[in-house]
Amino acid sequence: MVLGVVGKKLGMTQIFDEDGLVVPVTIIKVEPLTVTQVKNEENDGYNALQLGAMPCKKKKLTKPELKHLEKNSLPAFRLLKEFRVNNPDEYKIGQKIDLSIFSDVEKVDVSGKSIGKGFAGNIKRHNAHRGPMTHGSKSHRIPGSIGAGTTPSRVYKGLSMPGRMGGEKVTVKKLKVVKIDNDENLLYIKGSVPGHKEGIVTIKPAITKWNDRSR
Repeated sequence: MVLGVVGKKLGMTQIFDEDGLVVPVTIIKVEPLTVTQVKNEENDGYNALQLGAMPCKKKKLTKPELKHLEKNSLPAFRLLKEFRVNNPDEYKIGQKIDLSIFSDVEKVDVSGKSIGKGFAGNIKRHNAHRGPMTHGSKSHRIPGSIGAGTTPSRVYKGLSMPGRMGGEKVTVKKLKVVKIDNDENLLYIKGSVPGHKEGIVTIKPAITKWNDRSR
C-alpha cells in the first residue's frame, strides 16, 4: 500500500532516449495534490489518505462536499481520491503531494476509464473467429450457438456475447517511467494508458518482485 497521484492524460508523443532510439510515451499532467483528510484505524477502521485534485469553483460542489473541505479551511476541489497507506501519521491536512514521490520509481500502474466503443459484436468485443466467407456460408460474423436446447435449456452466465464495449475501468500494469518534468508537472510513461485525451487517470507505483508496497 503506497501513495499515488491523479493526473490528466494530455496525449501521446515520442522522445529519444540516451541511445538515440525513439520511445513512444504518454504525457500525463500531474498538478500538486492536497491532503484533505487523514484516516487511521482508530477512528475510521483503516489507514488511508484522501487527496484533493483539480481546484474548481465552490458552486461546482454540493453543500456536504463543500463543508467537508471548509472544515479544514481548504479550497474546493473537483476530485477527491483516496489511497490506502501504511503510514498515515507521517502526513497532515493541507500538505502538498507532487511528482517527487516517483523520484525512485521505475514502473507504475495506471488506471482510467477506457474509451467507449459502443455496441460491438463478438469478433470485435471478444476477438472471436469469423465463419467462412465463401461456399454459401451464412455465418460470417454471427455468434453461433449459445447453448443446447434440452440441456441446459438456458444460457450460462458469463457467456461471451455481443454487447457494450469499453467505457469501464482499466488498469495497465508495470509501465515504465521514462521522464519526470518537475518544472511543468509532467510525467512521461512508455506506452499507452487507458482513456481519451483530457481523461483522468490514477498512477501508483507498480507491484514488482522488488517492491511489494510494504512501505
